[in-house]
Amino acid sequence: MIDESKQLENMIRDSESSPEVSEEMQDPTRSAENIAAEVASEASSPGPGPQPTESLEIESAMGSESSAATGLSEPKGTVDEALFVELATKEAEIESIKNQLREVKNQSVRIAADFDNFRKRTYKEKEEMEQRIKSATIKELLPVVDNFERARSQIKPQTDGEKNIHKSYQGVYKQLVDCLKGIGVSAMRCEGEEFDPNLHEAVMREQTDQYPDGTVIEELMRGYMLGDRVLRHAMVKVAAAPEEPVEASAPVLSESEESNESIEN
Repeated sequence: MIDESKQLENMIRDSESSPEVSEEMQDPTRSAENIAAEVASEASSPGPGPQPTESLEIESAMGSESSAATGLSEPKGTVDEALFVELATKEAEIESIKNQLREVKNQSVRIAADFDNFRKRTYKEKEEMEQRIKSATIKELLPVVDNFERARSQIKPQTDGEKNIHKSYQGVYKQLVDCLKGIGVSAMRCEGEEFDPNLHEAVMREQTDQYPDGTVIEELMRGYMLGDRVLRHAMVKVAAAPEEPVEASAPVLSESEESNESIEN
């Protein structure tokens, strides 16, 4: 670039020193293209003046200057329109990414809610299954408890040996009852309470005026509960109100009897 500028300065000096060239440069009717053409022809002709390489460098410099001038002269509206299109494209991409993010967020919220519902449902089903298994197992042990209670109420030990045996199996009975209590089993105490079909099973009714109607007066077989669930209903005898005696009415006489009685009178 430094060599080109020096060559241009030498050419300008030569043109200023030459009266013919100065007159031609001062002619306003001549264009830059004509001047360049003349300079190129002079460079190609033999004789003093710039060498062919120098003319080529001058032409390339002039071409670069013309192309730069052409680039600078590009309309401003075209640049603004291109920027506007690019900006609109970027905004559309940003909006698309926001929609995708919103969709993924909603999907994650739905998945979390579904998992929470699944966890609660699974926990509830697990508890119900445990209660059913526990209830079925304990029901098989209740007849054993009933036999222990019958033996305690009916057997009256007389000798020391019988008393020792009685104490031993009563100890087993107490241990069994404590184990049942530890897992949530409780016995019903229903004597003297009002009959409840959800807890009791009436197998007998007895007329009495000592208890109100519908009161449990005797427990025939004890009922049990596992937590808030009925494990076995209690079989009970329920009091019933006594029937009122029917008053004796005067005998009704037939017509023949009435006629015979009047004749006798």
